[in-house]
Amino acid sequence: MSTTTAAKFERWQRFRTNRDKALAAPHGWLTLTSFQWLEDSPAGVDLAPGLWSVDGTTAVLTAVPADGLTLVETGGKVDGTVSAVLADEESLMWVRFGGPDGNQVVVELAMRGGKYAIRTRDSASPVFTEFDGVPTYPYNPEWDVTGRFVPYPEPVEVPIGTANPLVDGVHRSVGEVVFGLPGSSHEFRLQAEEEKLGALTVTFHDETNGDTTDDWRKLSLPRPRPDGSVVLDFNRAINYPSAFTPYGTCPMPVKNNSLDIRVEAGEKQPYPGA
Repeated sequence: MSTTTAAKFERWQRFRTNRDKALAAPHGWLTLTSFQWLEDSPAGVDLAPGLWSVDGTTAVLTAVPADGLTLVETGGKVDGTVSAVLADEESLMWVRFGGPDGNQVVVELAMRGGKYAIRTRDSASPVFTEFDGVPTYPYNPEWDVTGRFVPYPEPVEVPIGTANPLVDGVHRSVGEVVFGLPGSSHEFRLQAEEEKLGALTVTFHDETNGDTTDDWRKLSLPRPRPDGSVVLDFNRAINYPSAFTPYGTCPMPVKNNSLDIRVEAGEKQPYPGA
């Protein structure tokens, strides 16, 4: 292994360590135990106390002290009615309850597709307590390639599906990443979304999906260089939260973001054979 490859391998190992630590965060994605839409009339929900509802553009929760609910932000007890307003795609870790410290379960309020929903996040979930890391392909420097970014004149909003069939999504494509891959003689193009500070994200299908990997994965790319070149290290391809839980609303790839090759790099299915 060359000195350069060894340094990249060491950085990839640190990336993997940090990735697993992030997934194992308290009340993170591995703790999701339900996804439920809120109705117009106050009603009970599964796995959480209180009465929940929607009043126009506002989410409403009514509870009594015996329910043991406290506000995540202030720690104040919920005694009566509280409300919150979110924009589409926003989320709020709203209230918590349970366990010896009253913090076992956090209820997340979310606005998806113009509708309010809640997700319970239970730190006693076996998916969380039994987690010991995401299986991955071995590091392979051949999957670390350089491509070029071709920006669109203006971002294009493309309707997409999500991991929840009742929730529609939008991919805000800012351009295409053009690159080659080992084992293929032709060029690939993936539509990209822009992240903070000009970094990019590509969400893609490939021929390993449903076999060794989940139905789709994503890859974060550094900000393109001034000449438009950009690095795609597929060793860092990761699963969306929907690979770990049925309660995610993760975006699917846009129609043409499919690679007709087996990308045997990055994260694998977290529960093979399940």
